Formats: sequence, C-alpha cells, structure tokens
Amino acid sequence: MTQPIVGLVEWFRPGEHERVERVLADLRSLGVKDLRVGVSWADWFSADGEAWYRWLLPRLAQEVRILPCFLDALPFLNAVTRLTRPPHEPEAYADWIELFIARHGQTFEWLELWIDPFLRQPDAALDAGEQVCFSEMLSDAARRARKQGKKIVLGGLSPRYPKWLQVLAGHGLLAHVDALGLHAFPGTYDFQWEGWPDAVDRLRGMLAGPGAQPEIWISETGYATVRHDERQQLREFLAALDAPVTRVYWYGLEDRPVPAEAGDYQDERAAHFGLRQADGAPKLLFRLWATGGLDGVREAAWMTRQWRASRERVALITGGAGFIGTNLAHRLLGMGRPVLILDNLARPGVERNLQWLRDTHGERARFQLADMRDAGAVREAVARAEQVYHLAAQVAVTTSLVNPLHDFQVNALGTINLLEAVRAQDAPPPVLITSTNKVYGALEQVGLRLHGKRYEPEQDLLRGRGIGEEAPLDFHSPYGCSKGAADQYVLDYARSFGLATAVFRMSCIYGPHQFGTEDQGWVAHFLIRAIEDQPITLYGDGMQVRDVLFVEDLVDALLLAMERMDALSGQAFNMGGGPANSVSLLELIELIAELHGGTPDYRFGPWRVGDQRYYVSDTRKFQAATGWQPRVDVRTGVRRLYEWLLASRGLAPRRPKTAEAMR
Repeated sequence: MTQPIVGLVEWFRPGEHERVERVLADLRSLGVKDLRVGVSWADWFSADGEAWYRWLLPRLAQEVRILPCFLDALPFLNAVTRLTRPPHEPEAYADWIELFIARHGQTFEWLELWIDPFLRQPDAALDAGEQVCFSEMLSDAARRARKQGKKIVLGGLSPRYPKWLQVLAGHGLLAHVDALGLHAFPGTYDFQWEGWPDAVDRLRGMLAGPGAQPEIWISETGYATVRHDERQQLREFLAALDAPVTRVYWYGLEDRPVPAEAGDYQDERAAHFGLRQADGAPKLLFRLWATGGLDGVREAAWMTRQWRASRERVALITGGAGFIGTNLAHRLLGMGRPVLILDNLARPGVERNLQWLRDTHGERARFQLADMRDAGAVREAVARAEQVYHLAAQVAVTTSLVNPLHDFQVNALGTINLLEAVRAQDAPPPVLITSTNKVYGALEQVGLRLHGKRYEPEQDLLRGRGIGEEAPLDFHSPYGCSKGAADQYVLDYARSFGLATAVFRMSCIYGPHQFGTEDQGWVAHFLIRAIEDQPITLYGDGMQVRDVLFVEDLVDALLLAMERMDALSGQAFNMGGGPANSVSLLELIELIAELHGGTPDYRFGPWRVGDQRYYVSDTRKFQAATGWQPRVDVRTGVRRLYEWLLASRGLAPRRPKTAEAMR
C-alpha cells in the first residue's frame, strides 16, 4: 500500500496572525503541504469574523492545500440551545457554507462537514426527530457544496460510535460524500483500542453493499505527551502512517494551555498534543520529521522498541545520547561492556549520536527512549544496572530562568527518581552523577585582577590551584538550585541509606559529538559559529576564564571513579582541566583564528546574571585519590574538536595563516 498523504491539524482564532505565520514556518520545515483548519460558524458571525477569514484563507492557500472543517452552530439557531443540536432551520447551515464557498472557494478543493453530534456533550443522544433533522442539514450542505464543485469529507467519525454512520447512511447522506474521516486518539483518549486496521475494516463493513465507496481518511489523530512520553508519540504517528487510509491529519504543532473557559472539563492532556513544547522546543517527532522527512521518521522506528531486560548486567548511562554520554558509552562498549542508554532525545542533534553508537557497536548499544521524570521507566532501566552514570539533565541557566519548574522536575525530581530506583534494588548499583560548578555561585568573594586578556585571582595560592571543594555552596539561578539539590541528595543518600554514590562538579567539558549552543557547550558553540561564518556573542567583556577538559580525559576520570567507588562514596570532586588548561573567551577566539585561518566575527552582550568571571577547578582531591590527571592540552583538544566538526559536515580544514597553528 502506498503511503497516505500526511497533513497537520491546527485551529486558529480571529487575530492569531503571528501564530499563523509560526505554523506556516513549521509546515515548511516539515515539508507538509496539507493543513486541516477549523472554520467556525460562531467566529464567522463575530464582529471581525468575515475580515479574519478574508485574510486567513488566502494566506494559508499561498503555501498549503487547505481542508476547511465547518463546525459549530450558534446556540440561537439551534432547536435546543446546545452547540451539538441541529438548528431550527437546517438549510441555514447549508446557506452559510454556500456563502463561504462563494467568497473563498478558490482557496480549497475539499471541505469537511463535522458530523459528530457528541462533540461537546458526549452523553447526549439525538432522538429520532433530531436525527432526521441533523441528517437533512448535512445532506443539504453536502449536496449544495458538491454542486459548487467541491469534494466532501465527513469528519469526526469516532470508532466509539459506529452506529451513527449507519443512521446518517440510512437518511441518504453518503450519496453526497467523497470521503469518510475517522477521528481517534489511541493511548490518550481511546484506551480500548484495537488498531487502525480494525477500525477501518469496521467502517468499510458498514459501507458494504451497492453504491459509492468513499475514501477512508484519518481526519484527526495525535498523542499527548503529558507523561513526557515522546517515544509513544512517535510510535502512534508511525501506526497512523501504516493505516490503510488515503490521508492522515495529525494534531497538532504546538502544545497549548487548556482554555480557561473549559471550566470543569479542563483536561491536562489537551495541552500536550503538539510537535513542539509550549516554549517552542521541538519534540523528537518534529526533529526527526524536519531533518529526514517521513522516511527519516520511519527509519527511526527502532527507537520506539521497548528495551527488554535480560539477565545480563549493564552499565546504565542516563542522558547517554548526549555528548559526554556518547563518549562514555563508546569507551565502555569498546571494552566489551554492554551499555543501556536512557535518554529522551530532547536535545537537538543527539539522535545522530545514538545512531552513530548503534552503527558502530550494534545491538550491544541498548537504548530506552524515556524521560527521567517517568519514574516507572527509570525503575525499569535501573533493574538490570551494574553501575549507573547519571548524566541526564536540563543543562542551561537561561532555560531554567524561563521555565524553573521544568528545570526542577528534570534535574532534582529526575535525580530522586533515580536514587529511589537504585535504593529499591536488592543489590543497589553504584551511582556517579555529573553536577556543575554553578553550585558555588558567582564566587564574588574571590578577589580578581586583570592580566592580559583574562581575569585571574589576586591570591597566588588560588591562582595556582583553582577553586577547591571547600568553597561555600551558593546556588545561583534555578539551574544552580536544581543541580545543587540533586548534588546534595546524591551525597546524602550515601550517608542516610548507605548507597555508593559520588558527585563530579564539572567545569567546561568539550570534544567530539558535542552540539554546543550559546547556552551550553561554549567551546563547541564558538567553533560551530566560526565554521558557519556566523557572529559569536560574548556576554560580558570576554575576559572571564574557565578551565576546559577534553572529554576523553573526563571519561578516564569517570571510569576511575566507578572502579574506586568504595573509597570515594559520599564525596564530591571538582572536575575540570585545572589551571594548566584554563582559557578566557577572548583567548579562545584567538586560538580559533589560528585554526580557522581568520578571526571569527564577534560582538559583546550584557553580563549574564550569576556568571562567574573566574572559575578554574582545583582537581587535586581527585588526583590524590586516583592518580588521574588530564592529558590533552587546550590547543590539542580544540584542534581535535574543530577537525571533528569539519568532518561531520563534510568540510576540509582551511589552510592556517601562520605556522603557529600547526604546532
């Protein structure tokens, strides 16, 4: 069977011009050319209704094929004052549609008549007289629209109400239609779900006999990620693609709050059907669709498979598709260790890391698509873990300032979910968590001076050693609070429950498989911007200093810490490159200029709240406990990351202007 036409569903209210443009931009990104959009009788008769549709329909038709869905009647027109009842004069509905076609018919070929009388009153049934009235109303509208050259789909057919179609057919309506549209939400609202093939077969069975055989569509379906289950959203989308239908309309593009006027019927699920989160962040399905089209979505079907626990013990890496997790998983798999990666793939680009691990290591790289906020999924993953590397996190200060609750749920609650799952095991595995230097706050108590293009401590001892674990905790920003809380919970679970746990308070880590952004992974971000000839923004004066640690050196430290967990349990260790591998933002710009053959364009922005002007890790505590020390210097590490970024884009290095860059 050929793949159905795939469109999206979006309802717009008068005045939502900006949202229309946002939706059209997303449709372009996805390569979608079909949009099912509501046309409301109530909106049409509002003060600005005609003007709104006079703008909306032509604007949409410039870029997509529109399927207008005609729904809602005004209560004063109804035989009973409910929006689900037919009007006193059934021909009024057809008159309105006929008028709409006359004014805007050039913008669409098909139109949809919404025929579900249970839309807002699911417990309300129509009596025999109302059934006749409703059927006559729809038949008149369909007949007249067809006479004006339009094709008709009856939408809103729910598999839960199969007899309603028989009622409509009995009154002759099907003689005037070209398609029937099923409307269902498996896993969200339709829990006793037998699958699309059975639903379509049941519908076709009702149409058996002489007469026209209309096309079967899925007029509306989707999946709400209210439980953060993007795996199931992807799975339900794939199931709809494989349904034996001609078209599929997926709902919708953006998570949106339940309207206040919903009253007692507010349902949190209704707010989470989008391909994007409410803050605009793309969910997994959107990213797969935008980067690889529908073929790319199909190729990612393996991600939806449920990981089946075996008796073999694994190294569990939460956030294992991220930059650090990928490098750690690669090392462990190369050592012959089975690895289970638990990741929600929320960070753009990490699905490529996962695919690389799978291509490189095959089935030994096991994967569970899940969110740390899903306690059940976390328990399932921990059940066979021999050791746990907890890397999953919301990683940006800026994001935490926009959505502190999300930041808390991922970083603090997610860590509690993990610790409780570990504590519940008969033989709890050791846990190593990556925390952040942000737990020390802005370090305003450290006296600084300028030296060249960098800040440095005034105290010789601090300048030579960096910031040690004895520095007072001072959580800044919601991100600092959530990571600091997770940090302290991990240490306390060693003290209170005897778990083997330790914390790495990390400085700046960089290396291959890093998709740096302005908010996190700044070394990679600077390099990416230079490669793409895009300007770099330096927040502050550019002389703030960080110590940077190449990811391979971090992986060495992670493995050493896990090996010696008995001795290290209950302790926190500052982890970074130390004073010998410190660099200011301006100094990194100069290094990139040498590698790239020209200084990248950069500009300055205002200081960010809580930004540390100087942070360099004192790693002597961990070195004394394990003998570890970094081996890759800044120049070598930055060059290796630069070369990896070029290779990943199929680009060759530029010829440096000076021989110094080759040293």
